[in-house]
Amino acid sequence: MNTTIEEALSGIANQLRIDSISATTKAGSGHPSSCCSAADLVAALFFGHMRYDPKNPHYANNDRFILSKGHAAPLLYAAWAELGLFPREHLNTLRELTSDLEGHPTPRLAFVDVATGSLGQGLGVGVGMALCARLDALDYRTYVLMGDGECAEGSVWEAASLAGVNQLNNLVAIVDANRLGQSQATAVGHDVDVYRRRFEAFNWRTEVIDGHDMEEILEVLGAAGLGRQPLAIIAKTFKGRGVSLMEDKDGWHGKALSKDEAATAIAELEPKAKSGLAEPIPAPNILPLPKNETPAGYPAISYKLGDLVATREAYGNALVRIGESDLRIVAVDGDTKNSTFADKFFKKFPERSTECYIAEQNMVGVATGFSTRGKVPFASTFACFFSRAYDQIRMAGISMANVKIVGSHVGVSIGEDGTSQMALEDMAMMRAVIGSVVLYPSDAVCAEKLVEQMALHKGVAFLRTSRPKTPVIYGNDEAFPIGGAKIRRQAAGDKVTVVGAGVTLYEALKAADSLAKEGIGITVIDAYSIKPLGKDVIKAAAQKTNNLVLTVEDHYPEGGLGDAVAGELSVDGIRVHKLAIRELPHSGKPEELLAKYGIDAAGIARTVKSLL
Repeated sequence: MNTTIEEALSGIANQLRIDSISATTKAGSGHPSSCCSAADLVAALFFGHMRYDPKNPHYANNDRFILSKGHAAPLLYAAWAELGLFPREHLNTLRELTSDLEGHPTPRLAFVDVATGSLGQGLGVGVGMALCARLDALDYRTYVLMGDGECAEGSVWEAASLAGVNQLNNLVAIVDANRLGQSQATAVGHDVDVYRRRFEAFNWRTEVIDGHDMEEILEVLGAAGLGRQPLAIIAKTFKGRGVSLMEDKDGWHGKALSKDEAATAIAELEPKAKSGLAEPIPAPNILPLPKNETPAGYPAISYKLGDLVATREAYGNALVRIGESDLRIVAVDGDTKNSTFADKFFKKFPERSTECYIAEQNMVGVATGFSTRGKVPFASTFACFFSRAYDQIRMAGISMANVKIVGSHVGVSIGEDGTSQMALEDMAMMRAVIGSVVLYPSDAVCAEKLVEQMALHKGVAFLRTSRPKTPVIYGNDEAFPIGGAKIRRQAAGDKVTVVGAGVTLYEALKAADSLAKEGIGITVIDAYSIKPLGKDVIKAAAQKTNNLVLTVEDHYPEGGLGDAVAGELSVDGIRVHKLAIRELPHSGKPEELLAKYGIDAAGIARTVKSLL
């Protein structure tokens, strides 16, 4: 080993510690002790090992780095300041309103691929990135720096399992095992062999090292990529390393040093500190870049009016159809692909498909990883199971990730499978995600066109697909822009505007027929875009029906279609009444359940009459 290199990297690590302490003290908050434990690891990675272009963080074949322990953000910022990406003085803007150097990293920064800070999620994203490197025939590696505390999260082991199954030898997990959590010691403390055994159980190659021994760090990093297994480096470290007043001491998590304490700490670190500005960074290999361009258009669809097709099946058809011309499309599924119909894509494009098994948290993380590399991932399972992955979906929103979520088997219309399989909260859940789009098709044409819209839209989008087969009611040339709505029935003198989506649209149309026989006219609207809502279409119709609207949804009343409509239109004096599932549902035939909970045609007709 070259002692000069080791000493230089150790000196850079001390400079990173100094900058982390200075920034958090100036901010008056932060996690300097967590930065100090990982400083040697970060210095070795960024200044002695990883291959990347520091002037172009987005270059496709750069090695990727995910700071899963996002609370150590000042350390990451200090590293990029040392690389010259921005002036070191900017570190003193940490956590300020006008600064993008936030308390936890987000992709507002060019060198951050994904937002972190909700612990246990970085490794899943890293799996997606590593899978994408293999798909794109690129040789970059993905490095995920994790805290030992977050290894209590089940999502970590979901990711570890999938990485082992797929033999991702281009993925490196580094556990900063500093022993101390936020409020007490971690469950296993410094018994780091526990982590080694856990990773090995998931088919990882492991190395247990002293996380402050630069020679040892460089040696194990030099073996990254050997063999077929992913590599887990378990680094025994000490929280607050290099600062006597807080090293390996409880009570220092998330606590900035006072000015006097910081001055003492910096004086202790400075004699062996060194700038990293002059250090040469290994360049990435120049390889053909992936073709992640949006196509000029998609192949046409061909359905006949009246054809009975479930929207979940139309989703599978659409994925194959657009995937033929859009090489950005990839699919991930949670062992439900024969029910979500993602299996159509899996069979057609196996190299662009990833089975994530029954591990929904990791599935969304993997999808987010693919999205950071320019792909358009569609993740599918039963909609109710996405509730398990909600934090990953929330973080995808914060990451401004281009992730597409497709949830099938929604509402009581699934029938006999029972309540645990019925998604009745999903629209509320997905509407709450920042920047999200929520779509709910009623027929196959609408479903296919909305899949196209999702692929072209940048950001998190959710498609709610139904289990029952429903008749095709739209022509193949019908357009379904995000934020639109369709008037399906309207006549002068209509008394109520009824707004449905999915299966309830058909019930509303049947109700319109029965009410017409009694001389009562209703306007029927297909609100296929729940967020953003087709507000103008619904408002215009409501103003022709004495400002009276009835929404009908196969969902609980909280946060779904009814709340979306009321939230948009009540300010205009429009009265919105809601039909929804208002009790814990039961198993039964779909038509029995729609009737029991009052969202079938008869229930709609009764309610319309009660409002007049």
